[in-house]
Amino acid sequence: MNRIALVEDHVRLAGLIRQALQAAGIPTDVFHAMEAAWVAHREVGYAALVIDRGLPDGDGLALVKRLRAERQGTPCLMLTARDALHDRIDGLESGADDYLAKPFPMEELVARVRALMRRPAAVRPPRAMFGDIEVDVGQALLLRGATSVALAPAELQIAITLVQQQGRTVRRAALEAAAWGLSEAVTPNALDVALHRLRKKLASLGSSLRIVNLRNHGYALQDVVAE
Repeated sequence: MNRIALVEDHVRLAGLIRQALQAAGIPTDVFHAMEAAWVAHREVGYAALVIDRGLPDGDGLALVKRLRAERQGTPCLMLTARDALHDRIDGLESGADDYLAKPFPMEELVARVRALMRRPAAVRPPRAMFGDIEVDVGQALLLRGATSVALAPAELQIAITLVQQQGRTVRRAALEAAAWGLSEAVTPNALDVALHRLRKKLASLGSSLRIVNLRNHGYALQDVVAE
């Protein structure tokens, strides 16, 4: 996923930052507290996080420390009104990748986010595997052995999410967020259409995996042969 998460409680500033990033071709989801961003990141898997230090539920550095404690290398850019040297050092030593003091030019923020997203930690593995299939992320292909089918953008993100969960259940909202982002308006049947197409593509490859709808829980990839 090439989306980023912006964690900023100042509503007007968050809107301006998101507008600048979106105009630069960087899809952005906005959160106003750390816990909401944490939950979404675990389900969606953002390419980078832009985090304000002064948040309603604490210092944004706590979110960075939480990510690093779970060995997640997602790049993090800290935003802060604190411009003292020791504040910047504290941020970087806590695991932040970059630090930007307020106020800042939007052009500089966009440039720094782009630089973070080019780092290896922000790039998905080139292939994700589960059962008898692989997802080639760079080529947007679903493969079984030497046979492959192309995936549309939403199908690719859904396939990556399901494969990375290795058979565990993924909530409907999480799949929609992975495919279209939390800030996008999604038509009620968009996910159903994408899942239908993915199911047909799995079948066309002769895969033993099926996308199973677990009522009131979500969706999971299951091996019908193994059962």
